[in-house]
Amino acid sequence: MRDGVINVLRGLGGWVTERVWRLGFASRFLGLTILYSGPALRRFFLTVREIYFTGVLSLIIILMSGLFVGMVLGLQGYDTLERYGSGEALGVLVALSLVRELGPVVAALLFASRAGSAITAEIGLMKATEQLSAMEMMAVNPIARVVAPRFWAGVISMPILAALFSAMGVFGGYLIAVRLIGVDAGSFWSQMQASVDFSEDILNGVIKSFVFGIIVSWIAVFEGYDAEPTAEGVSRATTRTVVTSSLAILATDFILTALMFRGA
Repeated sequence: MRDGVINVLRGLGGWVTERVWRLGFASRFLGLTILYSGPALRRFFLTVREIYFTGVLSLIIILMSGLFVGMVLGLQGYDTLERYGSGEALGVLVALSLVRELGPVVAALLFASRAGSAITAEIGLMKATEQLSAMEMMAVNPIARVVAPRFWAGVISMPILAALFSAMGVFGGYLIAVRLIGVDAGSFWSQMQASVDFSEDILNGVIKSFVFGIIVSWIAVFEGYDAEPTAEGVSRATTRTVVTSSLAILATDFILTALMFRGA
């Protein structure tokens, strides 16, 4: 019995130690990525190419998801508000739900699933095929040439994608509320404009999406760079990217929401 408890504690201690070491290594990797970002920013076409890969190619899933989320908000929100005689305030419900919470969070989850996993797989395959080692042999820093452009592309793309998600969601809510249900269009837009504040609502959503972009991009490039150079290792790294990014997004969203609500 005593030996079993000792083994459990030993295993738990080893797991915690490994996670702390990995977090420290990831933090050091983030510092190196920012330190060696000069070439990626000076030769901005490298970052622009990755923005196309991570941002533009993610537009379809972002826009379609935003449209359907807004339509669902319109249906569910009207049913709830109508019970209290406030159906005309549906525009406020849709807009605030999207710009404050659903827009940044859902867009970040979709971004992690589509772009984050692709970044990890790409860098992991480059490591497995020894392309990163070949760059080092030619005196080319792989962090500056491969990692930094992908990191900054994700940081730049994420707020734009979140804004497009929210805009498409508002349009989806408009289609359901005004065109399908019959809510007055003037009330829908006027109450939305009067209730949504730029600094307290829209700016907070932009801050969230920017932070989510840093987190997802950081996890994606680190997992790809740290992946075992095998097909199984790349597969595990891709899975870790999606799982870790999703949990980090939700946990960070809670922290940011608590700070912003408290600040208000």
